[in-house]
Amino acid sequence: MPIDAKLLFYFLPFVLLIVWTVGNKRRVHSENMASFEENKKSGLAEPASLHPLIDPVKCLGCASCVKACPEGEILGLIHGKAQLIHATHCIGHGACKDACPMGAITLVFGSESRGVDIPHVNQNFETNMPGIFIAGELGGMGLIRNAVEQGRQALENISKVKGVGNSSGDWLDLVIVGAGPAGFSASLGALENKLKYVTVEQETLGGTVSHFPRGKLVMTAPVQLPIVGMVKFTETTKEELLEFWQKVEKQSGLSIHYQERLEQISAEGDGYRVKTNKNSYLTRTVLLAIGRRGTPRKLGAPGEEQSKVVYRLIDPEQYRGQRVLVVGGGDSALEAATSIAEQLDTQVSLSYRSEAFSRAKLKNRNKVEQAQADGRLTVLYKSTVKEIREHSVQLDHDGELIEIPNDGVIVSAGGVLPTPFLKDTGIEVETKHGTA
Repeated sequence: MPIDAKLLFYFLPFVLLIVWTVGNKRRVHSENMASFEENKKSGLAEPASLHPLIDPVKCLGCASCVKACPEGEILGLIHGKAQLIHATHCIGHGACKDACPMGAITLVFGSESRGVDIPHVNQNFETNMPGIFIAGELGGMGLIRNAVEQGRQALENISKVKGVGNSSGDWLDLVIVGAGPAGFSASLGALENKLKYVTVEQETLGGTVSHFPRGKLVMTAPVQLPIVGMVKFTETTKEELLEFWQKVEKQSGLSIHYQERLEQISAEGDGYRVKTNKNSYLTRTVLLAIGRRGTPRKLGAPGEEQSKVVYRLIDPEQYRGQRVLVVGGGDSALEAATSIAEQLDTQVSLSYRSEAFSRAKLKNRNKVEQAQADGRLTVLYKSTVKEIREHSVQLDHDGELIEIPNDGVIVSAGGVLPTPFLKDTGIEVETKHGTA
C-alpha cells in the first residue's frame, strides 16, 4: 500500500472524529443558547430557591456539573463555560458543586433581581437567639432528603447545648415545632438520645409532603434516619413515604402532638416558654422545623370566605363532575389543575396573573400543555380573580372582565412567610441576593 494511502487509512478516522466532535459541540452550544434565550424571554431565568452560581474564571468547561445533575441537564455549556440554562427547574441538589473539579460553583439563595428571605443560622443550625435552631424548608432546604439530614444534624448539635439532657421538673430539653421531614427526623433523634422533648404539629405527619398530590414522586435517594438507619429509597411516592413514616412512628413509640399550633416563643429563665393553642412549655432549646408557606396567601377578593374556596388540594376525586378554578402558577397549582383535569366530567380552569409559569418545573408545564391539547384544561394567563360568587367566578382576563361557571376554587398562591413571627421572636431574617 502506497505511503499516501496508508496515511489516509490511518488518519481519516481521526480527522472525521475531530470534525464530528467540533460539529457536535457547535450543535450543543446552539441548542443551549436557544434554550437559554427562550427561557429568558419567557421570564423563566430566575431560580426559585437554592441554585448554583458559576465563576466563569474558574470554570474549565469540562461539563462535569452538567452530567452530575440528577434532574437532567439543568446546566449546559455556552461559549465553553457552564451556564444555568433551565433556572426554574433547579431544586438545589448541589451535585453540580460536588462534581466541579475546580471549585467554580457556589450554591446560593436568591439573585440580584429576586431576593429570598432566609433566617440567619450558623453552621450548627442555631439562630442568633441562643438555643433556638432552624432546620428544613424554613431555612431554605426544600428537598426531603436534605431536610431529613438537617433535622438529624440539628438534633446532634442541640444535644451538645449546656443543660440539655439534665432537665428536671417542668423543664424540657427541647420543643420541636413541625413534623415534616426535618421535624420527624429530629424527633427520632431526640427519642434515640433519651431527651425530654415535645413535638407539636399543627396538622398531620409529613407536613408539606402530606399535601402533595397523590402519587407524586417525593424522594429519589437514600437518607440516614435516626433509630431506623439508612433508608434506601430509590423511588417512592407520597403515599409510600407517609406509610413508611407512620410505621416508624408506631414501632418506635414516637409521640407527636397533632393539631397543636405554635403561637409564641418568649425568653424565660435559662431557656424559653413556648405557647401553643393547647399548652405552654418551658424548654432549654427549640427547633423550628416548619415550612416556608406559613399562612396561605389569600386573594382578597369578595366571596373568598365561601366554603367552596380552599387553599390546598387533598383529593382530586372530590371534584369529579364539577367546574373548578385553580389559582396560581407554581408547581402546586399546576399539579392540582392537571390532577383534577384527569377526573371524569370535570371542567378545570387555571388562572395565573403572569404570561408564563416561571416558578414551575418543566414536567408540570408539559402536563399542563398536554391537558390543554386534550381539551381537559383551560389556562387563563394574565388573569386575576375579581369576585367569587355562589355558582360562578368573575375574573379580569388581560383587561377584559369575564365570568365562568364554578363549583369550587383552589387557591395555590403560596403562603405568607412567617417573617413577622420570626422577627417578633428575635430571630434575624436576611434577604439573600445571590448569597452563598
